[in-house]
Amino acid sequence: MPQGSILVADDDAAIRTVLSQALSRAGYDVRSTGNAATLWRWVSQGDGDLVITDVVMPDENAFDMLPRIKKARPELPVVVMSAQNTFMTAIRASEKGAYEYLPKPFDLKEVISIVGRALTEPKGRGGPRRGEDPETDEIPLVGRSAAMQDIYRVLARLMQTDLTVMISGESGTGKELVARALHDYGKRRSGPFVAINMAAIPRDLIEAELFGHEKGAFTGAQARSSGRFEQAEGGTLFLDEIGDMPMEAQTRLLRVLQQGEYTTVGGRTAIKTDVRIVAATNKDLRLLIQQGLFREDLFFRLNVVPIRLPPLRERSEDVPDLTRHFFTLAAREGLPPKQIDNAALDRLKRYRWPGNIRELENLIRRLAALYPQEMITASIIDSELAQPPANSMGDEAIGAETLTGSVERHLTAYFSEFGENLPPPGLYHRVLREVEYPLISAALAATRGNQIKAAELLGVNRNTLRKKIRDLDVQVLRLTR
Repeated sequence: MPQGSILVADDDAAIRTVLSQALSRAGYDVRSTGNAATLWRWVSQGDGDLVITDVVMPDENAFDMLPRIKKARPELPVVVMSAQNTFMTAIRASEKGAYEYLPKPFDLKEVISIVGRALTEPKGRGGPRRGEDPETDEIPLVGRSAAMQDIYRVLARLMQTDLTVMISGESGTGKELVARALHDYGKRRSGPFVAINMAAIPRDLIEAELFGHEKGAFTGAQARSSGRFEQAEGGTLFLDEIGDMPMEAQTRLLRVLQQGEYTTVGGRTAIKTDVRIVAATNKDLRLLIQQGLFREDLFFRLNVVPIRLPPLRERSEDVPDLTRHFFTLAAREGLPPKQIDNAALDRLKRYRWPGNIRELENLIRRLAALYPQEMITASIIDSELAQPPANSMGDEAIGAETLTGSVERHLTAYFSEFGENLPPPGLYHRVLREVEYPLISAALAATRGNQIKAAELLGVNRNTLRKKIRDLDVQVLRLTR
């Protein structure tokens, strides 16, 4: 017996055939069409238990048809497919009431899983969202890679919730952009978005910054001051670099998350709070927990929905889209408009981008500002990427510098950042971890992903290397010659 009736709509006959065959083998009764008019006729007649439709149809856009479907049959799940694969596509699908968004190309096993879940879940989920449709001319997140598609789908599901989100990723991967997208396209969009960077505030002032202070609470507090929680009331509070929050402030933040209220520094009256918390870090919080530098109970309070942003080297296929996007932004700001040829894009895609998206954006602005040519070529990119990093040391000194000297110079600069104070405890393990990752990554790159050769090169046991790769989350790329 068929498990349910599925209506498939796509103007690509090959996709219709593949989908229909896969769904039929899974036990579903399937009907397919290449136009929106036929799909609407079937839906209006009460046919089908679920709809799978492409966004762009020859006679009507699925986003225009979705409100009619949800009005006529509010409990009918609609799965939207699209080859556009942008953040805004995922958001519009969610706003219009789609059950799920599927970027093309898709995994047929995933389709079967989504269909099964949609037909067995209680009815009534979904429906048109309240609020205005998001603007489509300004895209806050750019990229069509598989890694970004997963993030878009998670974000689309989170837009109508107040769940706490923890965003992790290397510096320059766009963590604040994701936090702003969650706010700007979510249910709190009419409220304020307030960001605070824990690493940029003196440790003894973080509590006052977060919760505000009363007049006379400490030396220099000459008047009452509101904190970020009060400023973000009704909106979103973005806690950036949460791993740098001192332990005392962590305890107070945990209490706020547990009780939904706080007191100002020097105050006695509890103040109710209504904010959504989005936190971000470029550190391994689980390692900080082991070192006693971060509260485990606070981690679990913040890590309700974890989102990991991949470094740019893991999504190199997005570099062309990001490059064109940044050139467009530069032109809007008054810099000369530029074009870039395919060979230049290939050079950019092969670069490792240690500074991630921020480094790419800075490069594009530099290209737009400094080069008179309208077309950016591969030779220009080669020249820019070959430039050594800014450093006060001379070229000869850099070339002759040993690894020990380089580490000593780095640690001297690191200690100087704390002035008369000392860095947080656990420095030994933090430094070892920072050295281990690039060392293992370089060994794997040199051996083209061969772990046996990499273990021999490093002089460690193969099982030890595997454990290090897993613990450090080192990306293993196996290349063919």
